[in-house]
Amino acid sequence: MLCPDERSARRPKRLLTQNRRLRPLGIFTWTLPALAGRFPDGTTYVTCRNAGVCSQACYALNGTYRIPGVLARHQRNLQFVLGDLDGWKAAMLAELNHSRYRHAWIRIHDSGDFLSLEYLRAWLEIMRSRPSTRFYCYTKEVSLFRTEVEPDPPDNFWWVYSLGGKQDHLLGDGDRVADVFPDEESIAAAGWNSQAASDLLAVLGPAPVGIRANNIARFRAVQAGRRWSEWQAQTDAARRAKLARHRNNSVERGEAVTEPRADTVATPDDPAPELTGRATGERAIQCPDSL
Repeated sequence: MLCPDERSARRPKRLLTQNRRLRPLGIFTWTLPALAGRFPDGTTYVTCRNAGVCSQACYALNGTYRIPGVLARHQRNLQFVLGDLDGWKAAMLAELNHSRYRHAWIRIHDSGDFLSLEYLRAWLEIMRSRPSTRFYCYTKEVSLFRTEVEPDPPDNFWWVYSLGGKQDHLLGDGDRVADVFPDEESIAAAGWNSQAASDLLAVLGPAPVGIRANNIARFRAVQAGRRWSEWQAQTDAARRAKLARHRNNSVERGEAVTEPRADTVATPDDPAPELTGRATGERAIQCPDSL
């Protein structure tokens, strides 16, 4: 537990910022560190609990997002949330009182995701308290949104489910989804709708939504010309096959069948760290330094 002085020292001066891509559209952003990592004191965290293959090709694990000063700023955002959620909510509400945010768009998480039930509920309270501001997000937290958002969403909140996660199998024809394609040509060939002209098309334009993969050589290599949904489906199939082999081998040896959870079985095509733990900032959640 942090004492008040330590908490205050870690709090960012401004919570909402603008990046180079979204500034021309007048969109402000709230940012957490992508995926998982380690604070300077050694404490580890997970911000994308249901990341799947996206963890191997996420733009926020490259470039500007990894500059030490930028990453430190995003980590301070996360420390504020984890250390004092009520204080963070009050600070966000206070910042949103400024006239610049009236009728503005806020993208929640240009990296990161809804890391806990309490955190999502805090955002929903913020949205309902600031009806003149518009909020949107991409998310892989399908089951959480099914129970907490879909039954009674705020009128000023739009979202799209981003494919390439552990909960892709929960999505159906009635869901608004976005998939990452190798290029614009493959988006058009599939009959999907590009959001290249504006990020807001992901939530306001025609669906389903296609996103062109970032031109980062190592990420394009692992994507290997696939859509993220295809890549995730292949990874899930490999996991199921590995579970079946484990089960059959145990039966042949006359052993009790103790199956590992499907979301923790690594495959050659899925070397991502284990991301199933709740994002509490505790040391029990381990991840490699390279994230």
